[in-house]
Amino acid sequence: MKYSLVVIFIGLTFSFLIKPERIFNVKHVQPDSLQTVRLTFVGDIMCHGPEFESAKVAADSFDFRPMFGAVKNFLSSSDLTFGNLETTIAGKNFKYSGYPLFNSPSALLYALKDAGFDILFTSNNHCMDRGEKGILNTIKKIRDNSLSYAGTNESQHDRDSIRTFDVHGIKIAVLAYTYGVNGNYIPKNAGYLVNLIDTLRIKNDIRSARAKSIDVILVYFHFGMEYQRQPNSYQQEIVKHAIAYGANIIIGSHPHVIEPVQYFQSKDRNFPEGIVAYSLGNFISNQRWRYSDCGVILNLTLTKNIISKRVSISKTDFIPTWVFKGKAVKENEFIILPSDTSEYPPPAYLSKADKRKLTESFADTENLLRPSNDEKIFAK
Repeated sequence: MKYSLVVIFIGLTFSFLIKPERIFNVKHVQPDSLQTVRLTFVGDIMCHGPEFESAKVAADSFDFRPMFGAVKNFLSSSDLTFGNLETTIAGKNFKYSGYPLFNSPSALLYALKDAGFDILFTSNNHCMDRGEKGILNTIKKIRDNSLSYAGTNESQHDRDSIRTFDVHGIKIAVLAYTYGVNGNYIPKNAGYLVNLIDTLRIKNDIRSARAKSIDVILVYFHFGMEYQRQPNSYQQEIVKHAIAYGANIIIGSHPHVIEPVQYFQSKDRNFPEGIVAYSLGNFISNQRWRYSDCGVILNLTLTKNIISKRVSISKTDFIPTWVFKGKAVKENEFIILPSDTSEYPPPAYLSKADKRKLTESFADTENLLRPSNDEKIFAK
């Protein structure tokens, strides 16, 4: 089932500056005059203690792949798939743990790569849970698993480099920021470790990307109030600033529940219609209560006219998800399931109570993201 989303229009201006850039050549340019790229986004990828215990297959051996098996096709079919890695991968010497100081086995990254992920947002309130060493080890392990990252950095040069992905001739810059790090100490001589939300920094980073002839500015924010299903004034203010500076796609997380997805209009002649998803909820976690046991897979198809250089969001759809915890093959498994039972029949291992929660989750997501009849929407 495909869904249209609520629309907002905001007219704003743009400006420019030059800095280094990092380029990843992902696909060859197609010979057509119209190029397309499909982007997929999910919310918080958490790893509470019960999750890594359920993934344990032997002493210090873990397999997280079954958690993502039911949604793997949705993730791997896109050109680029993004998620918020809300844990450190600091190594077993730091001891594995869940809340409040996360550190997860590197097998989680292997499973994310296997499921189809390409880029992990790493700037969030838990990225400093194991200090500077934890950030550096996490970056190394992400690279070891052939994944990319945005939001934390191993050096000032890394911080000043723009993550740029060239897909089918569409050049996408990825920027990521967090509101804070739970009060954890960031060394004064290593402020580059984490991209904190700062409007001047965001403005200059977007200028740097624009100066490199970027087609799409994608900005991730870790912000908002936990468990609130509507964006607060701080989120709205930061989003307005980002749009004013030139952001085209804005993805958010941190509330651990889904918040609205809205379109906006800017003065960027080459990408006049953008989109903001304030929070995509929990993709995987041990938060079992209503609204936090679900998330959404957001898909955006971008089309670029290589003659006019104009880029548009040619298709938008989303797949509501729900996290099952129970016995499928073994006890206390975690499995992400699509929650639309009209398209995806629930698996036989679900109990009646599980099925009720699954359908309730779907209804909650649909009611939040599908606009009412009196709201103006784009025909996608």
